[in-house]
Amino acid sequence: MGFSLITSYPAWFLSLCILAGSAYASLLYFRNKSNDFSLLTTRILAILRGVSVTSIAFLLLSPLLKSTSRYTEKPIVLLALDNSGSVILGRDSAYYKNEFVTKYLQLADELSKKYEVQTYTFGDKITHGSDATFTEKQTNMEDLFKEIRDRYSNRNLGALILASDGIYNQGTDPLYVSDNAPYSIYTIAMGDTLQQKDIKISRVNYNRIAFLGNDFPVEITVTAFKCVGSKSELSVSSGEQQFYKENFQVGQPMFTHTFTTKLTATKTGIQRYRIAVPSIPGEISKANNYQEIVVEVLDSRQKILLLQAAPHPDVAALKQAIEKNRNYSVDNFMLSDFNGSIASYSMVILHQVPSVNDVGFQVTNQLKTIPVPVLYIIGSQSNIPAYNSLMTGLQIPQSLSSFNDATGVKNPDFSLFSLGSEVEHIIPEFPPLTVPFSQYKTGTAAQVLLYQKIGAVNTRIPLILFNQGVDRKSATITGEGIWRWRLANYAKAGNQQAFDELFSRIIQYLAVKEDKSQFRVLLKNSFLETEVVEIDAELYNDSYQLVNEPDVNIAITDQNKKMFPYAFTRTSNAYYLNAGSLPPGTYSYKATTSFAGKTFQKTGMFTVMSLNVESMNTVANHVLLNNMANRHKGKMVYPAQMDEIVKLLAARDDLKTISYTQKRYTDLVSFFPLLLLLLALLSAEWFIRKRNGSY
Repeated sequence: MGFSLITSYPAWFLSLCILAGSAYASLLYFRNKSNDFSLLTTRILAILRGVSVTSIAFLLLSPLLKSTSRYTEKPIVLLALDNSGSVILGRDSAYYKNEFVTKYLQLADELSKKYEVQTYTFGDKITHGSDATFTEKQTNMEDLFKEIRDRYSNRNLGALILASDGIYNQGTDPLYVSDNAPYSIYTIAMGDTLQQKDIKISRVNYNRIAFLGNDFPVEITVTAFKCVGSKSELSVSSGEQQFYKENFQVGQPMFTHTFTTKLTATKTGIQRYRIAVPSIPGEISKANNYQEIVVEVLDSRQKILLLQAAPHPDVAALKQAIEKNRNYSVDNFMLSDFNGSIASYSMVILHQVPSVNDVGFQVTNQLKTIPVPVLYIIGSQSNIPAYNSLMTGLQIPQSLSSFNDATGVKNPDFSLFSLGSEVEHIIPEFPPLTVPFSQYKTGTAAQVLLYQKIGAVNTRIPLILFNQGVDRKSATITGEGIWRWRLANYAKAGNQQAFDELFSRIIQYLAVKEDKSQFRVLLKNSFLETEVVEIDAELYNDSYQLVNEPDVNIAITDQNKKMFPYAFTRTSNAYYLNAGSLPPGTYSYKATTSFAGKTFQKTGMFTVMSLNVESMNTVANHVLLNNMANRHKGKMVYPAQMDEIVKLLAARDDLKTISYTQKRYTDLVSFFPLLLLLLALLSAEWFIRKRNGSY
């Protein structure tokens, strides 16, 4: 390390500082005849004062202390080992667990004599070190290259040695991700490229939601390799109960067959099904002989009542859009034919009801006492005065029976729910609706989704608005002719997705059942075994304000009736629990708390799914490893040739130790040792003067 002084002033300014110090010392000690010091003492005092004044004068020039340091960095060599379960699925599993790991660690030790070696394992996570267990459930090479980029950017990274079977099932293609890697890549090809004898469940298609008492289809694809003539059976079961079984025989070396069955939803809640084929003698991997699926069985669909004053194409368009969502079923009646109760419905749609021909008192009277959400659609047959009396958040004073054509313009300030970009883009292109001509008046609780555009003029008149009343939510479409929107959507895009999404969002907002409970527990219905089980909880006081003063406890019970108690931690105004990763299975929970003299309790279920994607593909992808090495000036070797990597790296000219020079500038005024020196000089001068009887 070297030091030097620099200043922005010319060098001859230093002589002025010395001159100032010398002049000051001379005037003080040699021209002043009153000093009664010996010649030696006078000279010592003059030197001390001269050095002090010179130093202070020099500091006024704002000098900087420049320090230069040099250090070296060896080339960095990274070793990354595939720690996923697919590595040990072949016949050589014992070799990779024992002998291979030993040779791999010996390679790391040999390379560390010349290079800086860092080791990693990768699978569903990246871990620093070389502890290989080959138990990780997924392989994500993209995360590995991101970790290297983030951690070793601008470092002397020379090479990556990647030991893997080339199988990945998460993230982007590693060949693409590694394209911009500025270092060499050497690969150690693990695993077996030969297809072994195997029969497996390769794919399952099913509905994640079913309704109680309904049948739902399950489509299962079975694949078999080198199992010609073998007899097997496919079964679907839940616990001890078997729902489906079918025998089959493998007739080809590469056999694929799709089975289709229907299961009946017999009870509500989360239902777990196991789909399996028995293993065949000589089969290497048995982990892919089964898959588990989870189906949430709901009690019933939400029923929606659609009443119309007269036949109209709007009704068919609405019914088709709503029933695209399997959570809803629509009962459609003419107003004159309906004599039931709206209490059995989750929502009511009134198309031109109340109407000029039939006000529909049997319906409007029920609406006054039953707080069911309502969607009103106004048209030429609507009884506007009767509508105005329903407290919908909109008043339409109408003196003349006149109508306008109006298209829709999205309100940028609408916040109740969001629409997709495709919907927002196509709304201005929809044909106009027929709307009453009047001066509309909206309530303070109303929010407008679409405003009317009449001709080329954007107005503040609502076309679709929502209102939150005291006991119900409602919405109003102020025009008829929405059936044209569905046709226009198909004409422009070849489908009705935008139209269906628009009305699906409207129906979902209105029909959703608001949770009015003061204690709520929020979590997903299912987790993968690699996921962390995270649970949130909320507690409200009587004014429905979030509080988190009391403790909240939860007991999670597995399918073997073993209970695990936890306590939530407090967040800013709620609660959070990280229960960690749980083994596959079905779990129930009971959360409890007490507040303001009341005891609250919530129960529910969730499931943890096993993840066996590593067993789906048992054939190593050495082509990927070879291509990756060739693109980055490296080479693919097999485990038996692992020692060659040391020679290959030694033969490279670009793996060299780099010397770095670092310069640092420090303001000399803030240099603490100099301050101590000045204090020492002035203190010594004061002490000598004091000792000789002067001040």
